[in-house]
Amino acid sequence: MNNFKFKIERSLSKINKNEWNNCANTNDSPYNPFVSYEFLNALEVSQSINNDTGWFSTYLLAENNKGELLGCVPSFIKNNSNGEYVFDHEWANAYQRSGGSYYPKIQVSIPFTPVTGRRFLVKDRMKDTNIISELSYELSKLTKKTNASSAHVTFLTKKESDILKELGWLTRKDQQFHWKNNNYKNFDEFLSTLTSRKRKNIKKERSTFEESLIEIEHIEGKDIQKYHWDYFYNFYLDTTIRKWGQAYLNKDFFKIIGDTMKDNLLLIMAKKNDHYIAGALNFIGGDRLYGRNWGCTEDHKFLHFELCYYQAIEYAISNKYKYVEAGAQGTHKIARGYSPEITYSAHWMKERNFSDAVEQYLKYEDGEVEKSKKMLESYLPYKKEN
Repeated sequence: MNNFKFKIERSLSKINKNEWNNCANTNDSPYNPFVSYEFLNALEVSQSINNDTGWFSTYLLAENNKGELLGCVPSFIKNNSNGEYVFDHEWANAYQRSGGSYYPKIQVSIPFTPVTGRRFLVKDRMKDTNIISELSYELSKLTKKTNASSAHVTFLTKKESDILKELGWLTRKDQQFHWKNNNYKNFDEFLSTLTSRKRKNIKKERSTFEESLIEIEHIEGKDIQKYHWDYFYNFYLDTTIRKWGQAYLNKDFFKIIGDTMKDNLLLIMAKKNDHYIAGALNFIGGDRLYGRNWGCTEDHKFLHFELCYYQAIEYAISNKYKYVEAGAQGTHKIARGYSPEITYSAHWMKERNFSDAVEQYLKYEDGEVEKSKKMLESYLPYKKEN
């Protein structure tokens, strides 16, 4: 039996920042900004969570007998399924039709952030399997203790997914689209790898801005000013409210990360007549660029593609980042060189009959996801190798 002590903290303010970060981003894994203390703390301090969005922080911690933090889990009690990007609304409806209450549930993820990363933040990676096993058992206990129906770990790594599957959790697959930098010297060299028709389409889309009065700026974290965030927040509000009906993140969140995460931020902004009209927020971590939020107050054809995809690719090439992750959904990304990649989630259901039903559904769904991935790969715009 391991000498772990487990506890729940409702706020990061009660957790040592350095200890959390020592678990979240170890030396032998690429830096992920979203599991950092700074990102999660910005969500808390700005009150973007622990409110009517339905995310209530319930961090699970594992300590040794000296009180040193060995592992932590960004876990939340949820009373809805909003802001997760792994959809279980049909499960909730079925559960409630059978007479149960699907909510509350336990959610292990980064709020409003469909980015793969470690969810069991273990300080000593050599002991991953051991501590993950113990932490997952504690999650099932927490599910029962809080009268929740289930526990869900979303956008976890494949390694974590495999460990949880061995422990009896149900695992689920989905996909999103990532661009890979094959050591391109510049954007033109990337274009040269595409078929003639796709290459011409991208050049045509980009020429719209070469011939317009729209200027594009790359503003790195250290150079982002308060007025940049004011503009960007208006873009974010305009797009999220039109598309989703609710803006999860508030202005304070962006200003806090602007102060605490300068080395991990890139704003790509579009300006017309000395006035900003659109912007895309990217995070930088390890070997990749993460496209996260975008918005505009003027509609211009192809502006979204330019700011969110082509400019991100150019920046990645110039700065030698290996990948660009462009967020959830969007098969239109394929024509622009972004390939389908499998994402993973894991689920533990308290009611055995319901768990069995979900397991049968997932067997079918996983097969469909794999078939979809193969079909989408056939539409990739790259030249076929002889």
